[in-house]
Amino acid sequence: MKHTQGLAIPTTLQDVCDPQRMALLVYDMQVGICSQIKTANEIVARIGQLLAAVRETGMRVAFTRHLSLPKAWMGATQFRTALAWQGKDEPDNVEPWFLRDSSGFQIVPELSPMPEEAVFDKITMSALEGTPLAHALRDCGILSVAIVGIAIEVGIEPTARHAADLCFIPVIIADACGAGDEAAAQRSLETLRFAGDAIITDSETFSGLLRAAIIDNANSAPALRKRSTDATLETGAARPR
Repeated sequence: MKHTQGLAIPTTLQDVCDPQRMALLVYDMQVGICSQIKTANEIVARIGQLLAAVRETGMRVAFTRHLSLPKAWMGATQFRTALAWQGKDEPDNVEPWFLRDSSGFQIVPELSPMPEEAVFDKITMSALEGTPLAHALRDCGILSVAIVGIAIEVGIEPTARHAADLCFIPVIIADACGAGDEAAAQRSLETLRFAGDAIITDSETFSGLLRAAIIDNANSAPALRKRSTDATLETGAARPR
């Protein structure tokens, strides 16, 4: 941690890996998206392991789901995206793949959100555009966001860059992020490294810091309770009868 002008400036993963001030964002791990990714099973398994570790610390978890609007509500941008993704030449030939009640819209069952975890639906690539996610993060005092999911080159890079613009520190857990195009995904990671806003790490390193946080919290709890008890006794002793 660096310090200047009365500010604490996080510069390392260890600086930001505080379960009370970090949230995990699971980006678009939906049935219809995972079915398009060759390494989806591996990514699902790795995210499942990370979720177990994160939940043990009490860190807040949020999920996103990419939503397709019915054709009557698909504007020009939505049609342009659908034409590109579906390889169609005419707007009338595209189909909304991720309608709210479709099976492809749902999060894969292996990663089902817990009741206390948030789910945000979006029609944009950035998880922070058009959703209440940024407001919720600020309201909970979150300073950094660890991001996993699919796909790095489509939605995770713009989400990370948007997060940095909103003064959240993005942490990309790269081996828990899938890609439709590996070369494009590597370019995205290199762009994020070059920009310098994001911290890029791997599951093992991140999980190790979480385990250390659990141990630190367990060791500090008795001392905090003792200080609280001592303060109560001192206050009680000073109180006039």
